[in-house]
Amino acid sequence: MHTDAFGNVLPDLFSELVDGAPLDEAYMTNRGDAGLLRSLDRLSATAASKVTANGSSIAAHVEHLRYGLSLMNRWAAGENPFDDADWSASWRKTRVTAAEWKKLREDLAHEAHRWLDALCKGREIGESDLKSVIGSIAHLAYHVGAIRQIDLSARGPSAND
Repeated sequence: MHTDAFGNVLPDLFSELVDGAPLDEAYMTNRGDAGLLRSLDRLSATAASKVTANGSSIAAHVEHLRYGLSLMNRWAAGENPFDDADWSASWRKTRVTAAEWKKLREDLAHEAHRWLDALCKGREIGESDLKSVIGSIAHLAYHVGAIRQIDLSARGPSAND
């Protein structure tokens, strides 16, 4: 199947999560939501490093997302990065300094926008690959929600705002 059959659906949903939702329509978040990247910019390194009861932190979630998107970008470039992927490594760094937090947010933005560009380019893919592409959006949505549960200041507007 060809991804052009989906029009702009996949990049639009991904972009809404990463860069925010317009005021007139939203599908993954509430209208006017700032998106993950701007939400993370509101958090200090101290807040990002706060470890929850299950042992994770926002910094760990962000590194996990950055790593996963880097794998998707390598896949889009023609590699097979999944056979030797070490997902557990992406959860090891739970605490960050201010400089590390800034760099981590920049790296996440870079990988997210590279993946958004890849989503915008039509390509012929099989069913399994399509599941991975759609799964990358669902995976991002899960972590946006998890991050916003950890720190309320990272939340977007409510449906009533």
